Amino acid sequence: MHHTAISLIELGAVFFGLGVLGRLAWKIGISPIPLYLVGGLAFGAGGLIPLEGIEPFTEIAGEIGVVLLLLLLGLEYSAAELVTGLRRSWLAGILDIVLNTLPGVAVALMLGWGPVGALAMAGVTYISSSGIIAKVLGDLGRLGNRETPVVLSILVFEDLAMAIYLPILTALLAGATLLGGLTAVGVALIAITVVLVIALRFGRFVSMVVDSPEPEVFLLRVLGAALLVAGIASQLQVSAAVGAFLLGIAISGSTAENATKLLEPLRDLFAAMFFVVFGLNTDPREIPPVLGFAVALAVITTLTKVATGWFAARHQGIGRMGRARAGAALVARGEFSIVIAGLAVGTGAVDPQLAPLATAYVLLMAILGPIAARVVEPVAMAVQRRVRPATA
Repeated sequence: MHHTAISLIELGAVFFGLGVLGRLAWKIGISPIPLYLVGGLAFGAGGLIPLEGIEPFTEIAGEIGVVLLLLLLGLEYSAAELVTGLRRSWLAGILDIVLNTLPGVAVALMLGWGPVGALAMAGVTYISSSGIIAKVLGDLGRLGNRETPVVLSILVFEDLAMAIYLPILTALLAGATLLGGLTAVGVALIAITVVLVIALRFGRFVSMVVDSPEPEVFLLRVLGAALLVAGIASQLQVSAAVGAFLLGIAISGSTAENATKLLEPLRDLFAAMFFVVFGLNTDPREIPPVLGFAVALAVITTLTKVATGWFAARHQGIGRMGRARAGAALVARGEFSIVIAGLAVGTGAVDPQLAPLATAYVLLMAILGPIAARVVEPVAMAVQRRVRPATA
């Protein structure tokens, strides 16, 4: 059979399978993300029926999915709200760094991976998955909740921290000098500053550039601008997710509302592909030897992320239920953690075991995160009902 025909059949099976899994997820009342991940795991390398020949499409589709997830999340908020959130949450952001990097550092040092391996694992356990969290918040209808700006500000703080962390890690992995590492960090900081200034002061012009009365033209402009900004940001060692998010906040008013309505179906399609790609790239046979460490990290860093969200929400005067939702929303890890692990292992500068450990950990957290966000509210309500009679 012709290669193109096989690829079309495989892609058709993937899309149809995603539809079946998504329907099943909604029927049992959970987010479809964990099922998308498990589906990808079953059909990747080492899975039940490995799919081959569709990698070029699925990989770029997954990248587009992350860009669209963060673009639409950015469309929900203005630049002024972003700055206000960062000012209010900087203390929680520092706490987030301390609580969620130390477990990764400790495990890496226990396994004898040295300072560079410890730095890489610190990033794996620190950074929450903006893509998964954005999808979960949308699926659960919590984008308008009072605690959501708190979650958003923590995610932005983490992404901006990554813009400093990644150049440092890259320089150390390559054996660069201190001056080379500082130069990379300087370029990243300048890029972030320029994008923020454009978003804050010239956002209305950005809206004018992408707006159009014709839906087709509007779609092409918005999508093209998002991919262009994300690509430039990534090239400058700044997260593509940060670039897409900042473009979203730069678009305001009716333009933002129209863009959200137009892009939502595309976001859902490509976001599903992102989670499948993550599963496809995971070999189940490499997980068992490191599963114990992965489970231990999952338990510890779930608690530390919940503590981070609880502290951040409490600092802004949000009630107990909102604090619990904020903490649970931050649990998921995903795309960034895998990027960090791949970068570290690809250079040969760290122990190869880092890759399966990071994969097992992220798979656990990518499944646990959406489930925690879903069940935290009924669990918290049940606890409150038990506590009140006891204290009455």
